[in-house]
Amino acid sequence: MPPTQRLIVHKTAGRRHGPITRLFSPGDLGQLLKPFVFLDYIEAEDNGPKFGFHPHSGIATLSFPLTYEMEHHTSQGQVDLVEPRGEEWVVAGGGIWHKSQLRGQGHLTGFQTWFALPASHELTAPGAVFLPAAKVPKVGPVTVLLGHHDGAQSPVSAPFDANYLWVELKAGEHWHYQPPPSHDLAWAFAQSGSLQVSGETLAREVAVFAPGQQALDFQALSDCAFLVGSAKRYTHELALGHYSVHTSPTTLAQGEARIAEMGRALKIQ
Repeated sequence: MPPTQRLIVHKTAGRRHGPITRLFSPGDLGQLLKPFVFLDYIEAEDNGPKFGFHPHSGIATLSFPLTYEMEHHTSQGQVDLVEPRGEEWVVAGGGIWHKSQLRGQGHLTGFQTWFALPASHELTAPGAVFLPAAKVPKVGPVTVLLGHHDGAQSPVSAPFDANYLWVELKAGEHWHYQPPPSHDLAWAFAQSGSLQVSGETLAREVAVFAPGQQALDFQALSDCAFLVGSAKRYTHELALGHYSVHTSPTTLAQGEARIAEMGRALKIQ
């Protein structure tokens, strides 16, 4: 392995509960990977799970369905139909309630990711942006979900410095990723196939790379698809609630008070 190659410092296959595999959350790897604080891999059959109204504050969520449609409702009255390989970006900010229903036949797969918002945005007004698949930029084997890569820029306006990429390679292909100079954390999740990076093989696992700015070289040992995230790591500690992530206990209390108030107004117990 080249001396400049970044080592893998942690690997996990997550914890599966029915159709959901929780790959990381704010109380575990989210502490290392912030602003990435939560990742669920959804794998279901025929119409999949329904997620009833539930609240968030202090975070943004990115939904990326691979093989299903997702009907999404917010407490602001917005309704979106997220098509396969489209995106929905929801800024919870000071508080939002939302619900969703997966639709499709056969094997349904996709991702739900949370990002901790910085202090400047953790209590802002909520909102949701839907991108059809045609508006999610692609360059070579890479779909740019967030940030920028090789001249392609995501339309999603995120208030933090991060790239979030979906990569698909054929067996034997290589892909070289050089994170931006400001990014000091990186991770990958091998969703399908077998993938080699940093001298190790990944299959349905999250790999967390050593801190730094070094490039990452991926080789597909079989046809494969994987997520890659890189970012400038937050230095502040996370204040955690049940559905909320904030920068301090004070803002957490404000966010949770707001979503409780919204729940009463919506008559949700």
